[in-house]
Formats: sequence, C-alpha cells, structure tokens
Amino acid sequence: MKKTGGELIVEALKANGVKRLSCVPGESFLAVLDALRDSDIDVLVCRQEGGAAMMADCWGRLTGEPGICMVTRGPGATNASAGLHIAKQDSIPMILFIGQVQREAREREAFQEVEFRRAFTEFAKWVGEIDDAARIPEFVTRAFAIATSGRPGPVVLTLPEDMLRDEVEAPRARRYARVEAHPGRSQIDDLYLRLLKAERPMVILGGTRWDADAVADFQSFAERFSLPVGCSFRRQMLFDHLHPCYAGDVGIGINPALAKEVKESDLLILLGARMSEMPSSSYTLIDIPYPQQSLVHVYPDASELGRVYRPDLAICAAPSEFVAALADLEAPAEPRWAERTERMHQAYLGWSKPPATGPGTVQMGPIMEWLEANTGPETIFTNGAGNYATWVHRFHRFRRFNTQSAPTSGSMGYGLPAAVAAKHLFPEREVICFAGDGCFMMHGQEFATAIRYGLPIISVVVNNGMYGTIRMHQEREYPGRVSSTDLTNPDFAALARAYGGHGETVEKTEEFAPAFERARASGKPAIIEVKLDPEAITPTRTLSEIAQTKSR
Repeated sequence: MKKTGGELIVEALKANGVKRLSCVPGESFLAVLDALRDSDIDVLVCRQEGGAAMMADCWGRLTGEPGICMVTRGPGATNASAGLHIAKQDSIPMILFIGQVQREAREREAFQEVEFRRAFTEFAKWVGEIDDAARIPEFVTRAFAIATSGRPGPVVLTLPEDMLRDEVEAPRARRYARVEAHPGRSQIDDLYLRLLKAERPMVILGGTRWDADAVADFQSFAERFSLPVGCSFRRQMLFDHLHPCYAGDVGIGINPALAKEVKESDLLILLGARMSEMPSSSYTLIDIPYPQQSLVHVYPDASELGRVYRPDLAICAAPSEFVAALADLEAPAEPRWAERTERMHQAYLGWSKPPATGPGTVQMGPIMEWLEANTGPETIFTNGAGNYATWVHRFHRFRRFNTQSAPTSGSMGYGLPAAVAAKHLFPEREVICFAGDGCFMMHGQEFATAIRYGLPIISVVVNNGMYGTIRMHQEREYPGRVSSTDLTNPDFAALARAYGGHGETVEKTEEFAPAFERARASGKPAIIEVKLDPEAITPTRTLSEIAQTKSR
C-alpha cells in the first residue's frame, strides 16, 4: 500500500514509541502536519522554534528517549539551533525534523534555503536529508539509534517538502534497538582493588543515560561503602541530598571545602560525567591531562574516555549497566573513610542553608526555606541561566530522580519552555520554573503555550532589572562603568493576566508565601514576580562589594 512521505514519517515516529512532539508549523512540512491530524501523537504548538526545541530537550532529559521537534527551514531551523546546542553540550537525546526546500530548487539559494549538513554539523551527532520517501523508515530508525547511543545527543533530519508529498511503498517501520555498553569483569575487579586500597575516595555523578533504578541502586552501593558522592553541574537529581553520603554539587561556585576534598582525594570515580569546564572549575579541580588523583572514568562513549583527562582505569559503560555490576561487591566492615564522608555531608548541610538577610526588602533565603518546607520531593524545578539560579542549585535539596531540568550549557531562556514540557509529561506533579527577568524574556512567549494546553506551571521571576551575571562580571572587571546590562521590564504579573494566567507581585519577603499559595490554588499557569534589590547579586556578596574587589 502506497503512503505519502508525511504519513511514513508519522508511522515511523509511532513505531519508535513517540507520544508527543513540539513544533512551530511551516509550509515546508504540511504533509507531516496533515498526517499527524489522524494520529494519536500529542502535538504542542509553540510560539518560537527555540522554545519548541528546548521542550524537546526537556522531554529527552526526563525520559531518556529522544525528544521530538519539528520546524520549518531557514529562520525556523536557525531559531531552533539554540535548543540543539543545549542538547549537544548536555548529552540529551533529541531529533529535530526540519522542512526543507523542494529537491529541484536545492543549491540555488531558494526561499529560506540552508544547507543543513554544512550548517548544523557542529550542533548535532548526525545531520541527514531524506531524498527518497521509501527510505524514511531507515533514516528515522537510524536517527533514534544515533541519538541514544554512546554519548547521547541531538540528530537533525531534513525533509524536502516535495519528498513528503511523494506516494511510495516502503517497509513498515520498526522500533530502534538501544545499544548498551557493559563493563568487563576484570575492570570491576580492578576498580574494587583500587577502592579497597584508597584512603580518600570520592565519586562524582553526572551525565545522562541514568534511570530511577540505577540512581537507587548506586545510592545503595554508596551507602554500603560509606562513599562520599557529589553531583556535577546541574545533575543534582542523581543523588538524594539528605542522604548521609551526599557531599554537594561540583559546579559553578563550588563549596570551597568540597573543592579541597576533591583535590585531595586519592581515588576519584567519575561516573557518567564528562567533567567539562563548569564542573571542573575551569579545569582546576583535576589536572589536565594527568590528574594527581587515581582516576577511574566510567562513560558510555569510548571517544570521551581519555579525551580531556587521562584515566588510570577507563570503563566504557552506561551508568545503569555499570551500577548493576557493582551489586555483588562486598563492602569493608568499617570503611576507613566513613568519618570523612560524614564530615563532607555535614559541610554540605551547612553550605546549603540559605542566608536569612541581605540587601533590600525581599530576602531570597527565607523564600527558599519556605519552598523547601512547602513543596514535595517529586516537585520538578526548571531554570535557565543567571545568578538567580544559584538560589536553586545551592539551596534546594533535590531528593528524587527526574526533578531537575536545567542546561549545563548555561543557556538563557530554558526554564519556561522546560517547565511547559515537564508539566505536559508529568501533569500530576508540581512544576516550578525559576527565571531571571532577562532569562524569562528570552522565551517568555511560551507562557501562551502553557495557557493553551492548560498546564498550570508556576514561574518565579526574580527581577533585578538587569542581566545580573554579566553585570556582576562587569562590576568586577570594570567597576562603576555600567554598559549594556540594564533592562526595562514589563509588569510580569500583569503580563501573566494578559495571557489568561495568574499573576502575583512580591515586594516584601513575607508576601511570597501567600502569593505562591494563591498561584497554586488558581489552577492556572502563574507568574510570581519577585522584585529583588540589584545589590543582592549573590547569596553572600553585594554588587558594591564585588566592584570594590577590583580596586583592591
């Protein structure tokens, strides 16, 4: 039976388990949109392609299956490249389908034409174009396999619009086969001997390819061995922060006590983590290319092992397979590092207690304490990038897997589209987006998407009237010379109401709790604007104090 290319795309998506996708429609893939109308795939129509791609990234991040996004050629695709870059640096499985110019017009700089195999190679693991509709099942299944194998990442498939209208006979699409890497027995034995000989071991968890069972099983392993465990930048949901083995997050603004312990470890196990610039404190925690610590690096992609750091033991394995291999290892009766582990956890608890005071009438410390006491462990927190995110990363204590969606690439604008995607995926769970005023306005229009689909997210917009992170660096390097960092903002609460949502404005600390409860009770997408004094640039230092640093 002949089918159009558009129908074959949808059939291949369904065969590979796709239940939802994000898109901004375009005339270049009308045949796919028409086929989607007759399918049960849930389509979220977004307001900008960057936001749509970030939603797909969030789905990939929270499920381990490729998030799917569809956009049109030219400006649509280049808008979506922001989400592609996040997925690439964050190792998130994602497939971006791009409607392309008709085949006969290629290489003529046709309307909105881009040669994506040249333009997007840096953003994706593979960029393919389907010229023959009969090969759609082959290409789509390959895209799923590439996006999820080894180090996961985004794949781009371009779809010439005339190809999508072709009627052809093609084999019925089948689900892709996930490829897993397993550790060898000799490698596990080697690791075990290194661990038994160590005096100051430590584990840093990170990356993707995790699931709830692997997280729980590794926590049990760490508990048996009394191992101190840290989580790399924006991967904090991989370990319960109140577990006695948790030592803190290894990211931007690391606890100095934890940084010291990492440097002084004699055995460092990197599990699933690449330890790129941010978690490595600009490559200062671990020497390159030869670490002072005995380094065991466990990663599912062999090309990453030894690429930056030369490990003493390299294990090519996915986290779940590696953790399963640890189950039969016998722990020492009294691990000699147990006291150190307890000390590190107590240091984390002290570090993660928010300050009670600060400049201005709104204090973020008490607000974070209230959120800790009044949100459940299954609450999902999303955010983009900016100094405001420190309040979440340092002071929120993550307890469960799949409760965090934030870009390790430091991309602004991510939090709101991610919150929309997370709420669509888990409608029964509370989803809280943290955003700065600059960050929110990058993709704030996706609040309309939350309204349209009835997704009652709560977005906390921390408004200090500037691009705060850039201003902080500016004041440190060029004190008193403000340039290009001040912002003029809308009334965010009024903006929420204009969209049809719930809006609140907080100008005093004590106003936050009742404002949040009203937002929660409204059953609508909500924005709570928190007006923060610009001096409150970090939890511990004011903008003026940072400016004075340079003069000293």
